[in-house]
Amino acid sequence: MKGNWITLLGNGDLNVPDDPVIGFIEGDGIGPDIWVAARMVLDAAVEKSFGGRRKIFWRELLAGEKAFEANGVWVPQETLDLLRKCMIAIKGPMTTPVGEGIRSLNVMLRQLLDLYACVRPVRYFAGVPSPVKHPERVNMVVFRENTEDLYAGIEWASGSMEARRFAAILKEEFGVDVPLESAFGVKPMSRRGSQRLVRRAIQYALARKLPSVTFVHKGNIMKFTEGAFRKWGYELASEEFGDVTVTEWEVMEKHGGRAPSGRVVIKDRIADSMFQQALLRPEEYHVLATPNLNGDYLSDALAAQVGGLGMAPGANIGDSCAVFEATHGSAPKYAGMDKVNPGSLILSGVMMLEHMGWDEAGKLITRALERTIADKVVTYDLARQMEGASEVKCSEFAGAIVDRM
Repeated sequence: MKGNWITLLGNGDLNVPDDPVIGFIEGDGIGPDIWVAARMVLDAAVEKSFGGRRKIFWRELLAGEKAFEANGVWVPQETLDLLRKCMIAIKGPMTTPVGEGIRSLNVMLRQLLDLYACVRPVRYFAGVPSPVKHPERVNMVVFRENTEDLYAGIEWASGSMEARRFAAILKEEFGVDVPLESAFGVKPMSRRGSQRLVRRAIQYALARKLPSVTFVHKGNIMKFTEGAFRKWGYELASEEFGDVTVTEWEVMEKHGGRAPSGRVVIKDRIADSMFQQALLRPEEYHVLATPNLNGDYLSDALAAQVGGLGMAPGANIGDSCAVFEATHGSAPKYAGMDKVNPGSLILSGVMMLEHMGWDEAGKLITRALERTIADKVVTYDLARQMEGASEVKCSEFAGAIVDRM
């Protein structure tokens, strides 16, 4: 196999060679279609940006339906080992049955690889149809905790022995009465899990000179989980970033309503209020740090404001491994039709290039994508909403982006 492995430096930074081995998982349903398109764009951008000096060597990793058909296992151990070895991978969407069958493969990968930060940048591309009047005001990055809260997967079915035993414990040990046939879900949230997510969010804001980080929580109701997330977040900001951050309260009370130059403002908002703020005053928010479920809701709602999940990238990042992925589903009814919008996976590839430190290639893709949409050369999902658009196939959309680099 050609190419060299990415390694970690002593300070935790990535050491990316000029010929890195990067893993890819095609995904299910439309996954192969959008992966072919995304790979075309990524390879072209690297070539045009670095003139052959740098090149990605792609290594296919099996997971999902393709792995199950080949091995009878949804995520083979070899794939997990290679993901850790590659340290960076990109994947298409994978199908998971709702309400029964296998556990979510996406959640499984995040937890097994400790990819604790789900990072979702949301911004508007001029020309994309949007349901709101000013989608251009939305430019936020959601940092969503990936390993705790409801996604920890601790629950018991109604009527099960475990649920009845849990109900009995609540009653006998804590005096809490619940209906006998209740189902239960438990949401663990720890100081460590919350603070490492907040740390990464603040580091992101500082590196990109963004004005604020906002903790989004439901601490007014769930005081010892979501309320603790808020508390631990403020503690972390003060202890580790006290010289470069300032709280919203301090801005108002000590600085006359104006944040000191170079300081990141730390805020917090109740989750339901944040949804209203995202619609009415989105320009006041830049980085959101959230527990799992809040971030799940908010990232999709924000994506809708700028035109939908078709243009929404995502990444799942840990301290030693990162997986970049399309944020939408596998849409099996469109599989093999070369039809759907590959924008989400392409933009996830841009995030991957930035994570590698290959910013030139990422910026080249973003500019070319903006020009392609401005020229109204788009896939069916956007074409049906844009007057005078030229509808193209998934692969043709990728080709149009390459042509505009």
